[in-house]
Amino acid sequence: MSTEYGADQIQILEGLEAVRKRPGMYIGSTSLRGLHHLVYEIVDNAIDEALAGFCTKISVTINKDNSVTVIDNGRGIPVAVNKKKGISTLEVVFTILHAGGKFGGGGYKVSGGLHGVGASVVNALSEWLEVTVDLDGKKYFQRYERGKAVNPVKEIGTSDRTGTTVTFFPDSEIFEDTNFDYDTLKQRLREMAFLTKGIKIVFTDDRPETPKSETFHYEGGIKEYVTYLNTGKTALYPDVIYCEGTKKDVYVEVAMQHNDGYSEGCYSFVNNITTPEGGTHFTGFKNALVNVCNAYAFKMKYIKKEEEKLIGDDIREGLTAIISIKISEPQFEGQTKQKLGNSVARGAVEAVVTEALEIYLEQNPDVGKIICEKAALAQKAREAARRAKETARKSVLDAGGLPGKLADCSDKNPEHCEIYIVEGDSAGGSAKTARSRATQAILPLRGKILNVEKARLDRILGNNEIRTMITAFGTGIGEDFDISKLRYHKIIIMTDADVDGAHIATLMLTFLYRFMPELIKQGYVYLAQPPLYKIEKNKKVWYAYSDEDLNAIMLEIGRDSSNKVQRYKGLGEMDAEQLWETTMDPEKRILLKVGVNEETSGELDLTFTTLMGDEVEPRRKFIEENAKYVENLDYNA
Repeated sequence: MSTEYGADQIQILEGLEAVRKRPGMYIGSTSLRGLHHLVYEIVDNAIDEALAGFCTKISVTINKDNSVTVIDNGRGIPVAVNKKKGISTLEVVFTILHAGGKFGGGGYKVSGGLHGVGASVVNALSEWLEVTVDLDGKKYFQRYERGKAVNPVKEIGTSDRTGTTVTFFPDSEIFEDTNFDYDTLKQRLREMAFLTKGIKIVFTDDRPETPKSETFHYEGGIKEYVTYLNTGKTALYPDVIYCEGTKKDVYVEVAMQHNDGYSEGCYSFVNNITTPEGGTHFTGFKNALVNVCNAYAFKMKYIKKEEEKLIGDDIREGLTAIISIKISEPQFEGQTKQKLGNSVARGAVEAVVTEALEIYLEQNPDVGKIICEKAALAQKAREAARRAKETARKSVLDAGGLPGKLADCSDKNPEHCEIYIVEGDSAGGSAKTARSRATQAILPLRGKILNVEKARLDRILGNNEIRTMITAFGTGIGEDFDISKLRYHKIIIMTDADVDGAHIATLMLTFLYRFMPELIKQGYVYLAQPPLYKIEKNKKVWYAYSDEDLNAIMLEIGRDSSNKVQRYKGLGEMDAEQLWETTMDPEKRILLKVGVNEETSGELDLTFTTLMGDEVEPRRKFIEENAKYVENLDYNA
């Protein structure tokens, strides 16, 4: 491992001019997602020091003024003059794009960060940034405003530590919103701590009256990460299987454990960067897993014929796994680092996992048996699901194509069409009368659909309401899913504004997230927002969608005895005209678009498991922690 980290290890590629003009090219967007990326970039630099063996603690603080301070105890950014630029290396790192120890100058063997543009991009997109470096017994300081140095690097005192302190204030000229979300940062910092075994990350929010602070420190690294993600599920065996090794200069770490659920939860990372679309490292893992498990099953006579061979989906049912590799020059497909392209990673992961898993299964035959039996059950369920799909396909063709209860629209261009999934026949009747027949289809559902978190695909396909939805959407499901066949580019879930309605919407979202995730990822799923209140006064009518709306309307029209306020309990209380005016008219309605932050998909999986799984205790804890966010609570006094 190289330990050289001086002025000449910093290489310069190009200037900073374009960043403020086109920030989306560098941080993805100027939304909250991009805002939080600023913090990740500075923390990534500290994690690079940890990966190189020089940093053990990182402190991240959201200050009262909403600036953020990141402190590490690494070596400190070099301050000597950079020969190529003639200014302090510290200033080079914060003012020149693509300048850093991660660009082949020998400073770091592996590193994360958004294409290595971290510090300078954060500086360019901040109203101001201050950096203090503790190095060689001295303390150095520099301030920047909108990317430009206000003063040269200056020595401001002595120091008995080493490390870098960065404080920045995001620029409101760039970002739509400059308020950092505590939970978003907490999830990412926790993930970084899991992925960097032994690092201690202290996260503090000084904005509330009573500041809150959490420490993330996991000596078990990704093994503890798997245990954490399996919260609320029952592990099928006590061990988290761990594989570790280096092949062809690729360091590979894999941890995995099966649970009693039916969803796969495998997450891959490269140099601590999440790769939601997988890539060569994930392919190597899948190859090793299916080959080793099949060879073991044949050897132990759990499988006797070639046609009984298990496929990857069978073995990965209920599997939680973390695949984390460190590689010196990762090649990513796509600007946002969604998929790894290095071919060497596939061979490295496959070799490390094959070797470790073979030894583990030989030494732990009880676990081997559990894994094979779980996969065999999944295989049978897959076959049953295939037969159920064939039956469903046949019955659809026999019935002339679309479900009888679907009131379809006349326009056949999916870009113009939307489908309302409506709770109950009563609301469904109103919606059918209210709709624009050209572009709005209505599908009423009877009662609550199946909780898919607790069921395999074969059972799900046996559920009439779910089968009706799949047929209406036109995409198919599972391995037959084809998003190009989607018949509507807006799928709108419209339920009552009460506890039951929220539960039905959650069941629907669980189904779509688990079995048709592309519909959510590509932005086709919406939640309708029916009004909570109808206000009448002097033959005029107003609708309020929240308690705040109601208060604002009452302030505007005045509170007196002529006011008539109705609290809607269900969609069925509205006639067709009111339903159109408040909830279905594209000119006036409010729709919430459902999205997925793929960078924290592990946390999202955990939330679905907590809310929809069998374990009561994690759900109770979740409700207690989130009760303070509840609005419009319905209760019967």
